[in-house]
Amino acid sequence: MSLFMLNTGARDDVVCSFRWAWEIQVPEMGISVFEVPAAHVKGRKHSRVLVCNSVAQSVIESVRGQHDEFVFVYQRIRKDGTRGSGKPRGIETMNNTAWQRARKEAGLGDLHVHDLRHTTGMRLREAGVLEPTIADILWHTSPSMTHHYSMAQIVELHRALEKIKDDNGCWNKSLATLKLEQEATRRDASPPKVPQQRKTP
Repeated sequence: MSLFMLNTGARDDVVCSFRWAWEIQVPEMGISVFEVPAAHVKGRKHSRVLVCNSVAQSVIESVRGQHDEFVFVYQRIRKDGTRGSGKPRGIETMNNTAWQRARKEAGLGDLHVHDLRHTTGMRLREAGVLEPTIADILWHTSPSMTHHYSMAQIVELHRALEKIKDDNGCWNKSLATLKLEQEATRRDASPPKVPQQRKTP
């Protein structure tokens, strides 16, 4: 799921509410786009289109058929790896125990779902994508933004998202991350404390 969010910049409410009924297949490109209703868009004025790159599309395909309504669902997994009783159900919140466990196992510290939107924006800038295209991908409000996408715009957004599908070794850390790394380096570089010997009488 994190790959999906990283490549689309979707907000966590959108991912939790994501429905198959929103899907519009684009056979010419071999991808899907999703028209997210205004009720799930920040500001709630217009529906918005979410475009999938090939990585996001592969995540979508991997969960197809798990649920009739929701794209991303949850089903309890027992310690032995088998699925719990009951049908899969929609995810209510992204900051759940599954997210927290996966975050801990990956060593991602206090990473929040919304942080992935910032990562998407940084990677798009790094890839040379123009600001208006980035704004469309991240659904930033702009008076000039169109809410009725043409095929040419979908192609443009898809091409931009394809530029960040691979980790090409080029990345952009936030200042907060750099500061934390710098503090950790200072701690590691400080000389070890030498225990003082007790004076014997």
